[in-house]
Amino acid sequence: MSRRPGDVRTIGVDVGGTSVRAGVVDAHGEVLDTASAPTPRTDDALEAAIAGVVDELRARHTVAAVGLALAGFVDAPRGLVRYAPHLSWRDAPVARRIGERLGGLPVVVEHDANSAALAERRYGAAAGASVALVVALGTGIGGALLLDGELFRGAHGVAPELGHLRVVPDGRACPCGKRGCWERYCSGTALAATALEILSGGDAPGPSGLAREAAVDPGRVTGKRVAAAAREGDPVARAAVEDMARWLGEGLSLAADVFDPDLVVIAGGVSASAPLFLDAAREHYARIATGAGNRPLARIRTAQLGAAAAVVGAATLARESPAAR
Repeated sequence: MSRRPGDVRTIGVDVGGTSVRAGVVDAHGEVLDTASAPTPRTDDALEAAIAGVVDELRARHTVAAVGLALAGFVDAPRGLVRYAPHLSWRDAPVARRIGERLGGLPVVVEHDANSAALAERRYGAAAGASVALVVALGTGIGGALLLDGELFRGAHGVAPELGHLRVVPDGRACPCGKRGCWERYCSGTALAATALEILSGGDAPGPSGLAREAAVDPGRVTGKRVAAAAREGDPVARAAVEDMARWLGEGLSLAADVFDPDLVVIAGGVSASAPLFLDAAREHYARIATGAGNRPLARIRTAQLGAAAAVVGAATLARESPAAR
């Protein structure tokens, strides 16, 4: 594979609650090659899995650095992960540990939604926006806020933690320790939970293949399976998607009241299924936003880079880090 002049390749790794997805990215934001693995549940196994997908790609490409994107409280300058609700790390020097496994290759760490936001600002849907809010829908919800192209991190580097806004007092339990968090009702995990609740309540809206699958093994009812069933017209899956669309509109109305963005970008793995829910979410948001009909509302787009946004952003940050030069 030929290189463009001045090309420096880096690897971005999106460390999600269910999978570790890595990609080799060139200096123009193009993903050239990918590798993936399931997400383990212990520190050692997780770090081995990340090193494994990076080594798989390094066997085929010469790369200068690695960027990790993950949901949690990240101290990016120090390469630490303070807390990650869907991962095992707690106050962990992740950049150092992964770098050691990779023989000293430079490693940087960033929040996954921040990574996606920077990629969309540089290469995609957020180009030119003055106040852009990125909502990354995956296993949970990640949030990022760009003010004139610069990330807003808050006083301690964790803002805006949108996924853990409590929208239902004493609602569904969340891995963060609270109950009723927005991501428990609007995410890939939420799609599966809602479908199973509909089925367990005995009020399925019609004959459902998803119901037959759940009767054999409820574990087969994942967010991806629900989305696929909704595309096939399954009534239970479609009801779960409609519920998620309503909750997406609810959460966006809250975020708009706080941040007043001119643009919202829906990113993350679930964004691939946006045609199923985004129009309904826009309508709900426009209907319930404070001052609806008497204020400008944010444009709502899907990420131009799709599910690859966090990978591209993390790789770009790795490329621009001093250690990679």
